[in-house]
Amino acid sequence: MPKAPVNGTELNYRDSGTSKDIVLLLHAFPLHSGMWSRQIAALDKRHRVVALDYRGLGKSGMPPEGWTLELLAQDVRELLLHLRIERAAVAGLSMGGYLAFELYRQLPGLFRGLALCDTKAGADTDEASATREKFAKTTIERGLGWVADEMVPKLLRPDPDPATVKEVRSLITDGTPAGVAAAQRAMAKRPDSTPTLATITCPTVVIAGEEDSMIPLAEAEKMKVGIKGAKLVKIPRAGHLPCLENPDAFNRALAALFDGLPA
Repeated sequence: MPKAPVNGTELNYRDSGTSKDIVLLLHAFPLHSGMWSRQIAALDKRHRVVALDYRGLGKSGMPPEGWTLELLAQDVRELLLHLRIERAAVAGLSMGGYLAFELYRQLPGLFRGLALCDTKAGADTDEASATREKFAKTTIERGLGWVADEMVPKLLRPDPDPATVKEVRSLITDGTPAGVAAAQRAMAKRPDSTPTLATITCPTVVIAGEEDSMIPLAEAEKMKVGIKGAKLVKIPRAGHLPCLENPDAFNRALAALFDGLPA
């Protein structure tokens, strides 16, 4: 997989397909672009698909200081400039959805379409921010094995497939403790994206796993109502990561949007 020296760091990314129709995939916390392998395989016959690792997650570099979602959105913009991409359909899952909102505020003209997956528009409460800070500190102290122990049961449905459990643990432990801690602190500081919903004018689908224990289905309903013309697709037999737990249904939901978009 190639790396691009952009915005003061090195970003690891995947780039598959030769179409002029671009799809950009933004991954969940605390995983990396490898979580999209099934989607890349399903989409790259009709689209060029780009997916990056965030700083300190996967194989992207992690500078000594932390980062914010604003900086991460700038990373994405610099990567797209490096790849000479001006327009893309964007899918963001969980933290990737938070990043998609920030990217939309910075560069709305980029978006051909938008898929908001198992995410929410609202900011953290003070209590949630404090919980993230505690998680960040414990990650530095105890490492990625502890992160996997904490996160895997929350990310998957109550009766997960053992192979999926193993895969998610591997995706988590491919990162760095510093990257996981930085991501938690960045999410804690993210702004409320509820006002952004009414500004989104590109075709949009909201996707949610029916067994997501991390973000209630009510949050998906709010986004559907807040974005004019948005559609809501519920994925059965899936928790917070429907892209892994029910990829066929998830891929159909993405393709239903992306395949019908103009270049």
